[in-house]
Amino acid sequence: MRYINFSPDGHRRLLGVLQGTTIRSLGDVTLEELLAGGVDLTSYGNSAHDVGEEFAADSVTYLAPLTHPGKILCIGLNYADHTNESPYEQPTYPTIFPRYNSSLIGHQTPMIRPRVSDSLDFEGELAVILGSGGRHIPKDRALSCVAGYSIFNDGSVREYQFKSPQWTVGKNFDGTGAFGPEFVTADELPAGGTGLKLETRLNGKVVQSANTADMLHDVASLISIISEAITLEAGDVIVSGTPAGIGWAREPKVIMRHGDVCEVEIEGLGVLRNHVADETLQA
Repeated sequence: MRYINFSPDGHRRLLGVLQGTTIRSLGDVTLEELLAGGVDLTSYGNSAHDVGEEFAADSVTYLAPLTHPGKILCIGLNYADHTNESPYEQPTYPTIFPRYNSSLIGHQTPMIRPRVSDSLDFEGELAVILGSGGRHIPKDRALSCVAGYSIFNDGSVREYQFKSPQWTVGKNFDGTGAFGPEFVTADELPAGGTGLKLETRLNGKVVQSANTADMLHDVASLISIISEAITLEAGDVIVSGTPAGIGWAREPKVIMRHGDVCEVEIEGLGVLRNHVADETLQA
């Protein structure tokens, strides 16, 4: 089942199910509410087969699949080739940092290049959305906590990322966390979202190409390890890390600029597309 969080007119917010090139509205319920209620999302989408308005998928404004997740936990240095292009040694424990809801944007929404720094970079990643959680979750049952998957572009303002030993500020500029376009239930993908081709393109040129099977800490391991310290909950998002090819590691550096188009494609999940726009001063 493929869910879309969208606005048909710039005013209403609706949740819908994608059927080919049509979105069938399920009303103003949110994925956060459905996940918190323990709803079987495959059955829920099917049960509303003939209910609600229909909209052409190319006529709506896409919103992030979840706009107010309880926690967004990002994983750094989870592909060995990316660590090799970075200034870091490969850690044995996952590098975990937060993202905040205020940074999230949807598919086809501008990714904002901040006026304080010319160092906006791309990072294509697999996003994992939880349907349940807890503490001390055993690895062998961790995947039962996964409700579905989506695509994330962890837009990083490198200058600010490296101002201090921890990365939070550079990873949380407003309008830099692209998320979507679809939420795909876990039953439509291989267990743990493994074995999926991941490709990032900047202005049509491939800049990252990898497979989710190359993650050093797979989805089940991440859930289990994180839950040793943090209570995971339905609606939490784990952004599982990016492979090699980031612009900051290139020579000369490849930085996203106004008018650029960045696409992240993951097999079975579609294409997340955003153009880059300079930040404008608020009146």
